[in-house]
Amino acid sequence: MLIVVPGKRYGKRLQHSKVFGHGAQHRKSIYADLLITPLVDMFVIIVLFLIANFSATGEILNMTRDIQLPTASHVQELEVVPVVMVSNTDVVLDGVLVGRVDDLTRGDVLNILDLEDKLREKKKTFEDLHSLAQDNQSFKGSVNIQAHKEVPFKVIKRVMFSCTNAGYNNINFAVLNGTAKKKGEGEPTAGL
Repeated sequence: MLIVVPGKRYGKRLQHSKVFGHGAQHRKSIYADLLITPLVDMFVIIVLFLIANFSATGEILNMTRDIQLPTASHVQELEVVPVVMVSNTDVVLDGVLVGRVDDLTRGDVLNILDLEDKLREKKKTFEDLHSLAQDNQSFKGSVNIQAHKEVPFKVIKRVMFSCTNAGYNNINFAVLNGTAKKKGEGEPTAGL
């Protein structure tokens, strides 16, 4: 049996610690253990966070400061179809400028050629994709018009005429739900 100097005695776990002065001669191990369980937990939390915040449907309408939607009491939910945005200055189809309001108020022609061309391209793309997929889904001809509430009717009439010439006969107007509890905070919906 060994003779030990009297004094404090540390447990087996602390005998080789650097804090108590006995572990200075030992070197760190080159190989470190990788703790898999906390790593997997962290990745699961990240994946759940991304799934919860990801919107698969996307935005139906892009709300801008230039466009203040009117309110309506009889509304329906919007569908994902092409959106024509009409502000006080511009006419935009799905983010692409197709005309200026100043030019539309001056002329006597009812149609907007650029708008008709873009809508016909979208219709052709829809029909080509569904013919390649060999499904029997027919073209509904729906379009949403998101117009500022102070845009002259002459401009709205030209936009509607261009939509019907391009084959989009089912026209919906984006409005705010007037039956919402808080005034001015209604969800954008389609008015008939």
